Amino acid sequence: MASGRKKAFDEKEALRAAMEVFWLKGYVGASLTDLTLSMGINKPSLYSAFGNKEALFIKATKLYIESAVKVHLKVLNEPNTPLAQRLKNYMMSIIATQCESEQPKGCFLVLCQSETLGGDIPEAAARFLQEAGNIPKQRLTAIFKEDPEAITLKLNQNADGNVLSLYTTLTGTASMARSGVAITDLEYVVDTTLRGIGIE
Repeated sequence: MASGRKKAFDEKEALRAAMEVFWLKGYVGASLTDLTLSMGINKPSLYSAFGNKEALFIKATKLYIESAVKVHLKVLNEPNTPLAQRLKNYMMSIIATQCESEQPKGCFLVLCQSETLGGDIPEAAARFLQEAGNIPKQRLTAIFKEDPEAITLKLNQNADGNVLSLYTTLTGTASMARSGVAITDLEYVVDTTLRGIGIE
């Protein structure tokens, strides 16, 4: 008995291709034609494997979180490493991804979050983007409130403000990286930001 027709494409590779289209063009700018051409599939196959555009976007966002968000958070837990170095390593790890030439520059989340203000992203996708943006904020907040060195430096007294400073800087570097600013220039921005919140 036939076991059924096998898919003629690699679903993981197709999803990664879709992620890069959204990363480059945003949710609004990415047309179904852009997506199917990049993914190497037709529209019926897209709908069958991933659902509609919104469902595909949410899956692509999940892939981005796993491959380009959570991976950087590990740097914050480096053993026997001073807080200043851990925070700089974390920020520079993100900026290296923002500047990477083998993929779209900038940040998938920053680009797409900016589109939510216009109301052009469906509600479920917009809500998921907001939740995704909270992942690094929550981890950084825990660092500033609980890390012994952060407490010694009294950074816990304005943890939320410190997190906002770092997150705002990384949002800005995403835009600068997309504009072609070099990583060496963005490192100066990181050093300035860390000094500004009291980390030398």
